[in-house]
Amino acid sequence: MPAIVDKSSVTKVCVDDFALRKRFSYGTVMVDLESHRIIDLISSRETTDVANWLATFPNIQVISRDGAATYSSAATGSHPEAIQVSDRFHLIKGLSEAVNKYIIREFPARIEIPLTEEVSEERKALYNTANRPLRIRYAHQKKKEGLTVSDIALLMHSCPTTVRKYLAIPEDEIPENKAISRERQHQLAMRQKQCEVDEARKLAKAGYPIEQIATMMHHTRKTIQNYLDPGYSVTNGHYNGRIPGKLAPYEKEVIELRSQGLTYPKIHNILCGKGYTGSVASLRMFMQKERTRMQEQEEQNKPQSEFIQRKSLCQLIYKKLEDVATITEDQYEQALERYPLLSQLYTLVKEFHTVMFSQKPEKLDLWIKSAKKYDIPELQSFMEGICNDIEAVKNGIAYSYNNGLAEGSVNKIKVIKRIMYGRNSFTLLKAKVLFHELFYTEFN
Repeated sequence: MPAIVDKSSVTKVCVDDFALRKRFSYGTVMVDLESHRIIDLISSRETTDVANWLATFPNIQVISRDGAATYSSAATGSHPEAIQVSDRFHLIKGLSEAVNKYIIREFPARIEIPLTEEVSEERKALYNTANRPLRIRYAHQKKKEGLTVSDIALLMHSCPTTVRKYLAIPEDEIPENKAISRERQHQLAMRQKQCEVDEARKLAKAGYPIEQIATMMHHTRKTIQNYLDPGYSVTNGHYNGRIPGKLAPYEKEVIELRSQGLTYPKIHNILCGKGYTGSVASLRMFMQKERTRMQEQEEQNKPQSEFIQRKSLCQLIYKKLEDVATITEDQYEQALERYPLLSQLYTLVKEFHTVMFSQKPEKLDLWIKSAKKYDIPELQSFMEGICNDIEAVKNGIAYSYNNGLAEGSVNKIKVIKRIMYGRNSFTLLKAKVLFHELFYTEFN
C-alpha cells in the first residue's frame, strides 16, 4: 500500500520493535515525533532491512531508539549525520535490572538481620514449630486478611511450602494443642475445686459443723478442714514442678555417657551396677526432655534476629521505602548496616536517574567513573553497553526526545492484532494500522 505521508517531509522519528509472532518473528514501527502518528511499519528488525527502510526517508535528522545494537547500526548506516537519541526509560530500566540480578545472585531469599523490635511471648510461641495448631490457625487468619503465602511465611519464620500445607488443612480439622488441652483441663479442675471451697466456707459461715458439711459434700473431715483453712490454695503444690525420681542421682552421668555415644541399654547396664532400679524407657524420656531444655536455653542465649525478604530489597531499586509494605525503616537501616554495598548500589541508581533528567551530558562521565569501581559483572556489562553507545546516551540526556510514542504505538498494534484474533497477515495488519492513523489525522 502507498505511504500515508510524504517521506521527504519526515525529519524526526522514533523506532521500536513489536512481535508479529512472539519469540519467532518481529517487525519495526516508526512514529513521527512531531505529529505523534505511526507513519510506517516493516516486517523485520534485522540491521540491513531496517537500514534500507530508514534510507527511504531521506531527510531524517533525529532518530530516537532503545539501546539495541540493531537499530544503532541501522541508523548509523542509513543516516550517519542524524542525531541518535537513546531512550532514557530503557537506560534506567537496564541499570535497575542489572542491580536486581546482582541482588538475586548474591543474597538468599530470606535475609537475616538483628532484631529491630522486641518479640512478645505470643510471637515466640508462634515461632516454636512444636506449637503446630497455633501456627496453622495463625496462617489461616493471615490468609483471610489478604496476605500472600510468602508474606505469611516471613511472619512465621517458616518456608512457603510449610505455609501451603497449613492452609490446605480445613479449619475444623486443625488438631488441638496437647499442652493447651492439659492446661484447659487444669483450669477447669481448679474452678470446680474453688466452687467446692466456696460452698464449704459458706456452709461453715452459716453455722454448720464440719462433720455435717463433710456428709453433705461427700468429703472427709480432713478435706473440709483444709477447705476452711484461710491459707488453702486450689493449686497443687507440685503443679508444673518436677518431682525427683529414681534417675535423679544419675542424671549428670547419663548426659556424659550419652555424649560419648553409648546406647541406652549400655547406659542402663552401667547404672544398674550402681544401684539404679528404673527402666531404659526412663533414660530415653529424660534425654528427650534434656535436649528440649538445652535447645530452649540456646534459643534464649543466642542474639535475637529476624528475616526480611530479598524481593523487598529488589523492590527498593524501583520504589521508595514508604511504598514497600514488607520492610520497615528500621529493617532497611539494619540491612544497609550489614550489607554496605547495597546502600552504595541504591545511591548509584538514584544518581543515574538524576543524571538522565539533568540535561547536562557532562555529568554522565563522572557517574561512569564512580560506577566502574564496582567489580560486579552485571553492572560492568551495563557499563560496557553505555560506553559503546555513549553519544546516543548523552543525546538522551541533552534532548527531550524519547521512545514513549513508539512504546504506545506498539500497544496500539497489539490491540489491532487482538481484534483480528492474531490471524491477519503483515500486509493486512499494516493496512489496518496505517488507515487507522490516516482516519485519525483526517477527522481529528
